[in-house]
Amino acid sequence: MTSTLKFIETSNLPTDIGEFKVHAFTEESKLKDHLAIGMGDLLTNEPVLCRIHSQCITGESFFSMRCDCRFQLTESLTQIAEKGRGVVFYLQQEGRGIGLSNKIRAYNLQDKGFDTVEANEKLGFKPDERDYGVGAQILHDLGANKLRLMTNNPKKRAGLIGYGLEIVENVPLEITANKHNAFYLKTKKDKMGHEFKK
Repeated sequence: MTSTLKFIETSNLPTDIGEFKVHAFTEESKLKDHLAIGMGDLLTNEPVLCRIHSQCITGESFFSMRCDCRFQLTESLTQIAEKGRGVVFYLQQEGRGIGLSNKIRAYNLQDKGFDTVEANEKLGFKPDERDYGVGAQILHDLGANKLRLMTNNPKKRAGLIGYGLEIVENVPLEITANKHNAFYLKTKKDKMGHEFKK
């Protein structure tokens, strides 16, 4: 695989969840920055607990209740801290890859009754424009090739397997719906194939 990633630096990242290491990468071809936030030794033969997570400024910085992104990120970091080993890849691909401004445009359409898939398509995008290849490249760079993948999205699994990674277990992330994101979660299940236990 031809990597367009450039490793930048590693630093300590103390949080109220645990003491992590943060590794910064730049995707030079797209002028995007991505992070790997990890804990423990990722180079052993034991599969690595891992999440590929897309940036969500509205949910994670401004605590929007319209999505489940912040809750999935917090739960992923919590599970890693409890195990003492794992990594979250935080990728700069806001709004399923359509960007922050277009995400707000999609929100406006959702306010008018469109679901998340319909809103993206009405703006001229695919339902999901994200690229998980950059996450796979970072995994290869860090030496983690066997994964316990934290996701409800089967397309994410398929995308990573396509890059030569072995997923030995799928670890679902169960999020409690609220009145603002219940329709969003239903659309993820019904139209995008996300798998929820409940």
